Amino acid sequence: MRARTLNQIVSAARSYSTTTTTITTASTSPQRKNLVGLSLDQLQHELETHVSDHRSFTGLQIWKHMYQQGITTFDNMTTLSRSLRSYLSDHYVVDYGQVKLDRTARDETRKWLVGYDDPRAVVEMVMIPEPSRNTLCVSSQIGCSLNCSFCHTGTQKLLRGLTAAEVVGQYMIAAHRAGDFPRTSANHKRNLSNIVFMGQGEPLYNWRQVSQAIRVLTDERGIAFPKPKITVSTSGVVPLIPKVGSELGVSLAISLHATRDSLRDELVPLNKTFPLESVLEACKEYAQQKQNRDRRITFEYVMLDGVNDSIQDASRLVKILRDLPAHVNLIPFNPWPGTKYRTSTNAQVDAFEKRVIQGGIFCSVRRPRGSDIMAACGQLKSSHESKLKAAQSSTA
Repeated sequence: MRARTLNQIVSAARSYSTTTTTITTASTSPQRKNLVGLSLDQLQHELETHVSDHRSFTGLQIWKHMYQQGITTFDNMTTLSRSLRSYLSDHYVVDYGQVKLDRTARDETRKWLVGYDDPRAVVEMVMIPEPSRNTLCVSSQIGCSLNCSFCHTGTQKLLRGLTAAEVVGQYMIAAHRAGDFPRTSANHKRNLSNIVFMGQGEPLYNWRQVSQAIRVLTDERGIAFPKPKITVSTSGVVPLIPKVGSELGVSLAISLHATRDSLRDELVPLNKTFPLESVLEACKEYAQQKQNRDRRITFEYVMLDGVNDSIQDASRLVKILRDLPAHVNLIPFNPWPGTKYRTSTNAQVDAFEKRVIQGGIFCSVRRPRGSDIMAACGQLKSSHESKLKAAQSSTA
């Protein structure tokens, strides 16, 4: 059975009765403030600062309009008084970012290029449809500073980290197109079922904004995305790995790719700062947290022909992961222009998988998805010039 194709954007909202709120005029800013990405407490504080006789439920009303109904214009938030809607329209905006490019691969993998106010600020996100789920791969930074030698994204210099609004906005764009709004109940089935922070950037090097975005995404009063269905992937920022569980309560993935420090130093230069042993110790701390005791850590391992794909490598992988609740995800290398690496043969990938499984470690192969539109793992790169040129040609 083929995965369900994403629906067109759903923007209809229900109609509610109007309440009365008195407005106190504040100093006018030439740029309206984006409410996307604020926590509910921050939204409440914003209203308390600018609205006299503020009612405690007003922020929650707006929050539900934004994150349960998917409404992007204040005029359609009809539970609010007309004067409040007018005030909000003058001073605030609900902005997800602008879709510059929308492409679908032969296998129905879908890639979006999203832009923001800064013309250089463009990122990619990818939706991967499968028979049992649809996974959204979101970016956390514009570019990346880690320079992993096998990763195309790493060839794009880091411009900046994304804001919480820009991270949440990626989900909101995709969820609209998936037909996930309006949400009619807490049990409303989602078409987008999983979120992975595996796009551009190192999420833990943008901890403050990424953690804020995850708190917005998982807040039960709004989007209420299940925490176990969100995975944060890191190349090994050791001090923050335990916080992925203790502070956010979401799933963890480690970009491992090598079983010895000398090779990992080459493939993942961050290893020079946080060597393998320290990464694995941080993973043990994460696994020992009460809320994570029934949760496996995903270890991502790109298969590079003649580099890290030997049976000896597989045996070492079993040895270093033996004491962890591990699931190894083997990723056949996805080539990109100018790379020096080659993809391991199918026979070698299968032999490697077999050895890991024989060692008592859960293991699976992530087959490439969306490679014909450069949407596969390690292929994301949103250079301003090339991507905007593609966007312009697509609309010509």
